[in-house]
Amino acid sequence: MKKTKKIIFNLIFFIALIVITFYVILKDQNVLGIFNLMLNSNKAFILIAILCMFIYLTLEGVNLLRTLRISGNKDIKLASALKYAFIGFFFSAITPAASGGQPMQIYYMHRDRISASGATLALLMNLCSFQIITISMALFSLIFLGRYIQGGMIALFVIGIALNSTALGLLIIGIFSRRISKWFVNFAIKVLKKFKVKNIEAKIEKLNNELNKYQETSKYIKQNKNVMWKMLLTTLVQIVIYYTIPYWVYRSIGFSNVNIIKMIGLQAILYATVSGIPLPGAVGVSESGFMNIFKQIFTEETISGAMLINRGVSFYLFVIISGLVVIVNLFKSKKEDNVLQDKIQTD
Repeated sequence: MKKTKKIIFNLIFFIALIVITFYVILKDQNVLGIFNLMLNSNKAFILIAILCMFIYLTLEGVNLLRTLRISGNKDIKLASALKYAFIGFFFSAITPAASGGQPMQIYYMHRDRISASGATLALLMNLCSFQIITISMALFSLIFLGRYIQGGMIALFVIGIALNSTALGLLIIGIFSRRISKWFVNFAIKVLKKFKVKNIEAKIEKLNNELNKYQETSKYIKQNKNVMWKMLLTTLVQIVIYYTIPYWVYRSIGFSNVNIIKMIGLQAILYATVSGIPLPGAVGVSESGFMNIFKQIFTEETISGAMLINRGVSFYLFVIISGLVVIVNLFKSKKEDNVLQDKIQTD
């Protein structure tokens, strides 16, 4: 019940953010003109953008499948890995700082009899690979396209890169350096004791357990270096395909002057800029960020419509699709629980 109430609260907060965002963005716009633009857009290019988003999630499933298999889950199928990718997308979208994605993935993996250590290994390796590629692409793109970041977006970009780089640094330290990570744990314990935190022993045990999980990840990576390289390559393809979505939106409106490489670079900068904001799905900042960074690419009359199509394809549509995947699995899990309960009562 607590989990259900929390999910409902997050959904209400998420929807409220969407309503406020679109009210602020569209209140001074020609709404009829925007919808006409969307209706008259080239649907073939929009379908390509939707396909890119599906490939993006499929490749995440491929990476999860790869790491789950090397951690001992040989029987895992691609369909199950895709399910975990969609579930992670949904709960990351509706929770602040994407905090709900990985815990819910671990929960569903556990229901499928995947060990907590195996699930954690897969998700940590996937996160590490994702952070390396997104940060690298953003910094590389900045060299050539830095002039497109203006005003407050500069500060947001710096914050986004700093937060993601810090998270990646701590992740790598936790995985590969037992001595340094142990020092961090001891420091955290001292801070907890200083502030007289309740249930401190339980929290210390949890910190040590997390450290052990990271160290297990280190062993797997060292023993399967080729797998990590394959993951990085897969993630690179995954992210590049995802970053092409604004280009297909651009083409759907009838433009063709700007090349796809430039659009990928601008999207790389946009993603790094908004990813550090701890709002569900970066709602609000993603929309305003798109309009700020891409305003020199689209015309004043088309930028709002382009933003709506882009976010609709790359985010809102797949929140709905992944939400349906979650609902189907909830009913399936409930049915399995009822069958198990009936079996226990019969025995």
